[in-house]
Amino acid sequence: MILSVTGGFGCGKSTVVKLLAKYGWRHIDSDALVRDDVLIRADVVAMLRAHFGNGIIGADGLVDRSRLGSIVFSDDGERHWLEQLVHPLVFERWRLLLGSDPFARWVVEVPLLFEKQLENWFDFIVCVTCAPAQQLTRLEQRGLTRAHAAQRISKQLPLARKIVLSDFVLLNDGSPEFLQKQIDLLVDTLSVVS
Repeated sequence: MILSVTGGFGCGKSTVVKLLAKYGWRHIDSDALVRDDVLIRADVVAMLRAHFGNGIIGADGLVDRSRLGSIVFSDDGERHWLEQLVHPLVFERWRLLLGSDPFARWVVEVPLLFEKQLENWFDFIVCVTCAPAQQLTRLEQRGLTRAHAAQRISKQLPLARKIVLSDFVLLNDGSPEFLQKQIDLLVDTLSVVS
């Protein structure tokens, strides 16, 4: 079974994936693949340097994701260019990882699942949600200004639409215990349908 976890920026997708991993689900973090695999490839760094200039390259010779993010989240054309470069490489890694253990229970964290029409990759889709004020607070705690957080949120499909399109919805506004109870119920439900 392959499960996708999606939701709004800062709603707690990574937390949900970690909780599912405790149940033995193997997980893939798409953002981590971009950060730790795709953006460190020499060919990708060269293409990014050629397109965006040396200003996005840090002193270590690697892509400065903060500088790159500032550019692509303020210019839709540049964001689309970056996605066309990066997403096929991420999908290639998904295929390799999922193929390495095709009978495992997999959970894949996919922030832009619906935006990129990736639903057919997965047996079920879980949307993690929280109140907008909570979402902004979490993003500010990560170091983003409220304006930058709102800008990034605006680039995603509205959370209400993601909820409608998902098979399961987890509310991440309450205590960790409340989220854990929802995960327990989700795991029980998935064990019945698998």
